[in-house]
Amino acid sequence: MTTDIKPAIPIRTITEKHPYSICFVCLGNICRSPTAEGVMQHLVTKAGLQSYFHIDSAGTASYHIGELPDSKSREVAGQHNVILRSRARQLRSDDLSEFDLILAMDHENYSDILALDRKNLFSDKVALLRSFDPYPNHMAVPDPYYGGLDGFEKVYEIIRRSCSELLEVLETHIEFES
Repeated sequence: MTTDIKPAIPIRTITEKHPYSICFVCLGNICRSPTAEGVMQHLVTKAGLQSYFHIDSAGTASYHIGELPDSKSREVAGQHNVILRSRARQLRSDDLSEFDLILAMDHENYSDILALDRKNLFSDKVALLRSFDPYPNHMAVPDPYYGGLDGFEKVYEIIRRSCSELLEVLETHIEFES
């Protein structure tokens, strides 16, 4: 991982009794953040670490509450053997205290997340997902909603790279119990 982009995120010892919780956040919670949730869940399951993590996603807006992820997100994820199971929900202020790490897909959502933190108690938990991407470009995961499958594939690859690097960082903090 490129160390000059790594954010100072709160990392603690991760155990099965005290799993590390991550919430991925985009605008409507039907494209980027459920894809990130599904990819991260896939990666931790593939590594046999699913009991060490709690992974979720949410949107900063209420546009799509209760909906499945966008059909194009599901199609592209499915082509990579990743199943997107979540339903859209809106980020709540309680999420700021409940999650260890909240990862925004872009700068606008990052600002919207911080706006929920009226007392500035949780800003150290909030970062951009692409701060883990070895090729961060402008740090935002582009919104593919109005585009074709190519845009969804590009977003999938960005998310996969970023989540792989994030998991690599977090794995060093797992304490396996005997």
